Amino acid sequence: MIPHRADQEVATYMKKLSAMLRIVESGVIAVVRAESSEQALKIADAVMAGGVKAIEITMTVPGALQVIAELARQYPPEDLLVGAGTVLDAESAVACILAGAEFLVSPALDPSMIRAAHRYQKVCMAGAATPGEVIAAMETGCDFVKLFPGSLFGPEGARAIKGPLPQAPLVPTGGVSLENVAEWIRAGCEAVGVGGELTKGARSGDYQSVTAAARQFTEAVRDARRNR
Repeated sequence: MIPHRADQEVATYMKKLSAMLRIVESGVIAVVRAESSEQALKIADAVMAGGVKAIEITMTVPGALQVIAELARQYPPEDLLVGAGTVLDAESAVACILAGAEFLVSPALDPSMIRAAHRYQKVCMAGAATPGEVIAAMETGCDFVKLFPGSLFGPEGARAIKGPLPQAPLVPTGGVSLENVAEWIRAGCEAVGVGGELTKGARSGDYQSVTAAARQFTEAVRDARRNR
């Protein structure tokens, strides 16, 4: 019984490590804020077709838990890693995990959310905007630190934080565009979160443009990593 239980624990931990690697490998997390669950599902299909392998369904999406559950049912994590965003507390965290989320993202540091993620061995990412907040996020157990809002300081801000904190696993969100995504990567960020700049075509039903944008972002990240 003991070896069998140990095997289960190792498998659970390896699944979490695999999810972390999937986020880094994707390089781009599609942050979905949609007007309906149907729109969110179409965005997911569109970004996946463009090469994005990690998607964050924010809790502001109507029926967000149902969207997470449907995507988790449709796609294995190696094809599309499904996460939840705007997770503000432990109760929301557990609901998202039970729906199928493999990673949790919060705009700020909420220790109860992080504890819930650790309890279920899921990847967690909390928001930070200063070096002190970045350190607090790491000390509290975040696997990644969401540099938010990225538009406040740009890639140079990430580079400045990486100076004294080269170990900080930064993922900027907000202010990431095709024009500056390469700079974010060259500044040392592990990945980037992209919302409106990636999904804006969905507002008019132009999902082909969402796929095209996803392809452009993933290619830009790939090129930047080659030239770091």
